[in-house]
Amino acid sequence: MKPLTETDIRESFVNALPGDLDRLPIPGLHEMLWDDREFLGWRDPQAHQRGYIVHWMDDRPVGLVVRSAGSSLRPGIAAMCSLCQSPQPATQVRLFTAPKAGDAGANGDTIGTYICEDLACSLLIRVAPPHLNPPEQIERRASGLAERVRGFTTNVMKTA
Repeated sequence: MKPLTETDIRESFVNALPGDLDRLPIPGLHEMLWDDREFLGWRDPQAHQRGYIVHWMDDRPVGLVVRSAGSSLRPGIAAMCSLCQSPQPATQVRLFTAPKAGDAGANGDTIGTYICEDLACSLLIRVAPPHLNPPEQIERRASGLAERVRGFTTNVMKTA
């Protein structure tokens, strides 16, 4: 992923509703390992149900405001993130909804999908030991993750 600046992030959101970005918390960009990311995802520490996803699409940053469901899936079962496709305990996956862009979102139209609760899919696909997660597999998973994030973003941006 190409690095992002604070200005890139603040100007990237395609589905922000009035008030969504009033106090947008920016994560520590100087700490990012950009080469190991397909998108930048983070949760708002002041409004825990709110999250943000920013990635590059057609050579420009595109950001989404997402909201997590108030409750998690039932403990004791497995679940899978629809973006990174990592199976994990159900309590670590949440339903996130994103308002659609434009008038549709202003009128309450949303799209939802199950995503890692901490929005750290890029890190999750890389955490296994190298003998279990060879570079070719990481590259394949990273490519699929980037494609699914673009697909989700495209659906959010559709106005009809």
